[in-house]
Amino acid sequence: MNKLQKALKINALFSSISGIIMILLNQPIAKLFGTSNSTVFWIVGLILVYFAITIWYEINKQRKLAVIWIIIQDYTWVVGSLILVIFNPFKITLTGNLIIGIIALIVLYMGINQTIGLKKR
Repeated sequence: MNKLQKALKINALFSSISGIIMILLNQPIAKLFGTSNSTVFWIVGLILVYFAITIWYEINKQRKLAVIWIIIQDYTWVVGSLILVIFNPFKITLTGNLIIGIIALIVLYMGINQTIGLKKR
């Protein structure tokens, strides 16, 4: 397994687990974020599971354009998270913002590793 495959596998695992947790625990997560509306959490969970499936597919294929698209989505997640934390348009709790920030750092790390892996491929 090359570096790109390892980086993609970590992303696929993290996205799968995160998505499943958001789907199954959407109401408790909503409370952590200071909202009673849990819909956004199970929707994001479903999107993450779909995203993870596309990553699982690319672990063996390693098509350059598809991997670049995965990396772009990771960096977009990081930028979106930064905007949420800085401007807090939804009045998210401190705990919610910390969770967003920690996950953004993890996603940034995965994006960087995938970029390095793609260059070494």
